[in-house]
Amino acid sequence: MTLSDGIAAAATGAREPYLPPLRIPVRRIGARTFDFAAQVAVMAVVNRTPDSFYDKGRTFALDAAVSAAFAAVDDGADWVDIGGAPFAPGAPIPVDEEAGRVVPVVAELRAGSDVVISVDTFHAEVARSAIRAGATVVNDTTGLSDPTLLDIVADSEATLVITHSLAAPRTQYPKPVYDDIATDIARFLSERVERAIAAGVPEERIVVDPGHDLNKNTLQSLELTRRLSEIADLGYPTLAAVSNKDFIGETIQADRTARLEGSIAAAVVSIMNGARIIRMHNVAASVAAARMTEAILGLWTPQGLRHNMGDANE
Repeated sequence: MTLSDGIAAAATGAREPYLPPLRIPVRRIGARTFDFAAQVAVMAVVNRTPDSFYDKGRTFALDAAVSAAFAAVDDGADWVDIGGAPFAPGAPIPVDEEAGRVVPVVAELRAGSDVVISVDTFHAEVARSAIRAGATVVNDTTGLSDPTLLDIVADSEATLVITHSLAAPRTQYPKPVYDDIATDIARFLSERVERAIAAGVPEERIVVDPGHDLNKNTLQSLELTRRLSEIADLGYPTLAAVSNKDFIGETIQADRTARLEGSIAAAVVSIMNGARIIRMHNVAASVAAARMTEAILGLWTPQGLRHNMGDANE
């Protein structure tokens, strides 16, 4: 392409930003309504585990977890994701113990906020208890490993996040191989979505997550990020859970306390490629990045316009 061709293409609007072809963009989740054709939701992370990969147990105590959840709301989170068991390989967490970790946090947060609350679990009984306590989303990072989970969600008003993941819960999956990572993930998610709909979960309550780093190495997660539009093309709101993950740390050679800039970059690229929910640890910075990216995409009107808007340059 010559320079004149590029100028002509730009002038005719041939390089409009990618916007995902959402089947049902307007979603009512709990007390809040989102138009994912025009906005990005920021999901905060609160892990009530003693061995969380990021905070190493900082929010394991009940009061610390509740305080972190309300702090995330104050920082602008639209959504708080509460987990009681790590994804990483290890011994199973008993269902009663996992529920005992997450349900009290859900109940206290719900009593004081209308924020969207998701419970990060693959156990049907944990999901049931959390929904009763006020959770409005079930975030299953194991690709529907517990088939009875679908019945729990179908019998509620909760939204379901379906994530690409190949390993059985809390087990190793060494050296993952994909024929074509975006195509393989899209096929997996499509099959799981069909399974959920067949079980009675309506499509307006389904979100998909390609599962960055989950049974994927760094090169695979990087390729997935730049090809995320192929997942967003499925037509369901796409969640990008990129915050502080190992593919960022390995790429920029940063430990888990020094990955903010890389996380923001990955989140912005994900939004530009169709993600409409970003799962982030550093909420205030992520909200600012989301608003700026929305403005670049033409989805957000800048606030307090003054610069070069009048006779005098302010």
